[in-house]
Amino acid sequence: MAIQKTASGKVDKRTKEYKEMVERAKKAREAQNKAAKKTTIKKSSTAGRRADGQLDQRTKAGKEAAARMAKARKAKGSLKNKLKRFFGV
Repeated sequence: MAIQKTASGKVDKRTKEYKEMVERAKKAREAQNKAAKKTTIKKSSTAGRRADGQLDQRTKAGKEAAARMAKARKAKGSLKNKLKRFFGV
């Protein structure tokens, strides 16, 4: 059965069909969230950080992050990457 609409063209929220549709959508969202939680492995974004949010370089995670950032800064200034940015390759 088609979803009934009001005179203004909006979906009539009082009908049985609308309420069933909303319930199905709710179940689908819950199933989608449940599946996403199973497949997603979250890393702690606070690892290696101080209370003020700055990177704590005394920890193992902080040292690794600092090394990655230093490597990225070094690569950004390389001639090869400068040419890539210049020529848009």
